Amino acid sequence: MREIVFDTETTGFNPFDGDRLVEIGCVEVENYLPTGRIFHQYVNPERDMPEGAFRIHGLSEEYLKDFPTFSEIYTKFIEFIGDAKLVAHNADFDMKFINWELTQVGHTEYPKARAIDTLEIARRKFPGSPNTLDALCKRFTIDNSNRVKHGALLDAELLAEVYLELMGGRQRGLALGGLEKVAGAAQSTTQNAERLFREARTHVPSPEELVRHSEFVAEMGEKALWNSIKKPPAT
Repeated sequence: MREIVFDTETTGFNPFDGDRLVEIGCVEVENYLPTGRIFHQYVNPERDMPEGAFRIHGLSEEYLKDFPTFSEIYTKFIEFIGDAKLVAHNADFDMKFINWELTQVGHTEYPKARAIDTLEIARRKFPGSPNTLDALCKRFTIDNSNRVKHGALLDAELLAEVYLELMGGRQRGLALGGLEKVAGAAQSTTQNAERLFREARTHVPSPEELVRHSEFVAEMGEKALWNSIKKPPAT
């Protein structure tokens, strides 16, 4: 199962108000495990960088002006994505920017059903708890000490680890495989093992056990429950 865990950085909150994409970071995962393949690209937004956005990700207008525009890199991006599901934290935000940029170059939007939102998953698993990326890294003991500022690739790499933990952790697949092997081995043993004949075990008490039992009942006195039980006649 191939999926793409991704993150974006932007000039603001709303592409319909003139904000633009400035960075894309993608991590390929298969069966929730990173494959080592990534896609990372800074993007020239062809506009200024608001101070508030710069404080978040540290990407200035001056720094970004020498990078290609989205129209120049989008084919590489969609080739990397392929037909995989898209995993993001607060996916509505990232998908909104990706889809706006895609429509500007004449490409069709990615449907909402294609996105998996790890924020929604975390809210269902940990209701009432902080579910920011930093909070989830702390919960799962994932080292995010390099996350001084937001960065699309670093955040995508951290989110890939968080996503793995949200879906059951590294032991998820191993445990399933182990159970299948055990089940297979047990079935094989049951089918092939020879049944050995054993004599039935006797449950009749020995004379010594009867004496010890009588002594135990006598210690409890006449009110002992055993004395009220009707005994079978001696044979």
